[in-house]
Amino acid sequence: MKRILLFLVVLGLFSACGQRQLVEPELPRPVPDDSISFNPPKNIILLIGDGMGIAQITAGMYSNGNQLNLERCKYIGLHIPYSSDNLVTDSAAGATAFACGIKTYNGAIGVDPSKKAVPNIVEQVSAMGMETGLVVTSTITHATPAAFYAHQPRRDMYEAIAADLAASEIDFFVGGGTTDFVGRQDGRNLIDEMRNNGFFLTDSATVSFDKVQIPFDKKFGYFSSPNAPVKASEGRDYLPLATQKAIQYLKRNGGKKGFFLMVEGSQIDWGGHANDSDYIVSEMLDFDKAVGAALDFAEEDGNTLVIITADHETGGYSILPGSEMNKIRPGFTTDSHTASLIPVFAFGPGQELFTGVYENTAIYHKMVRALSLSKKLQP
Repeated sequence: MKRILLFLVVLGLFSACGQRQLVEPELPRPVPDDSISFNPPKNIILLIGDGMGIAQITAGMYSNGNQLNLERCKYIGLHIPYSSDNLVTDSAAGATAFACGIKTYNGAIGVDPSKKAVPNIVEQVSAMGMETGLVVTSTITHATPAAFYAHQPRRDMYEAIAADLAASEIDFFVGGGTTDFVGRQDGRNLIDEMRNNGFFLTDSATVSFDKVQIPFDKKFGYFSSPNAPVKASEGRDYLPLATQKAIQYLKRNGGKKGFFLMVEGSQIDWGGHANDSDYIVSEMLDFDKAVGAALDFAEEDGNTLVIITADHETGGYSILPGSEMNKIRPGFTTDSHTASLIPVFAFGPGQELFTGVYENTAIYHKMVRALSLSKKLQP
């Protein structure tokens, strides 16, 4: 009996420890890299391959002549992606960790576990005079981009999230989702409201992205589809060019203050959910072209930190025996997300901060430190 009781006590301790691992310490969370010296960047480009784990990266490499642009990064780390209520995060909690520096519950957009709004990095750098932009291959109101401008208790509150975008400090965006801005239940026409507030807005029904003339004297938004954009394999090809155009726009308007740009390869995740290896690879290679555009600029500019990571892995994807170069034999263990650690690649001034193993929230804190905003933002 004593042995049984001892076993139960030990089991209870392990359970309690497991629960504590899913609780975020009080803010501001310290990041143990204060001793690292680096040259501060003026600009940050954060590229998120939604659902992109090591196997997705490997499949992209093996399907592309054994090379990817992200190999150009020499500083590599791993982040730990659990959310406050689940060992397996979703994109909402994962992106909120990047944007706000906190662990929160799955489904939360820019709010903490008590549903209180938490300032995000876009709001904070905008207050410092920096330009900000988002480029995605999902709807612009989808979980990942939303976490960088919205504060809502549920990720599926698309109309409320769209209203947050209309009221946000975002200067440049490209993504789908026109239907969240017009024909709304509240009767508001957010397209008209945004135009009246200085936005130049257009969409794919009016002009293809490669033909659009982007004005530098107004905020800019391009809706790549009424709903979710099509797959890269079905002709969607705007991500690399939109990344280039966003950089040009933000650099010119950011001037000495600099800019923050988030780029998402959204549909790597969707390929994982579909257990479709060809879908994953085509989206991975499309995303890597955007990575190349960002790295090309950073190499020339010399003042830009590029960070490439994912919010989580999707599909439990693996590359099985029998695979050949340019001919992957895939395996999947789930059609959902997994809790695998996620690689982080960094290039440019501040890259030294991103080696090691750390919480996903540390990416926010490392960006804040890289931009020397810590003293201005922390009490």
